Amino acid sequence: MDKTVLYLLNKDKLLIYLKQNSYFIKDLHRNPQNYENFKKIIKEKYNLRFQDKISNIIDDIEVVSSIINTIN
Repeated sequence: MDKTVLYLLNKDKLLIYLKQNSYFIKDLHRNPQNYENFKKIIKEKYNLRFQDKISNIIDDIEVVSSIINTIN
């Protein structure tokens, strides 16, 4: 695999997800330009996008709010 792809995987902390989805290894090895596509697919699959993080925070706030309302 290309060293730049490995560097990007380490930098973006996606190497763990590549190991879990090993079928992408062959694709990235053959065509390093598919890195952005891989990154997009993994972020969607594991809810790592910014909008997913915001949604999780909102859900957490709603849970805390409901707990507080239940206590009162």
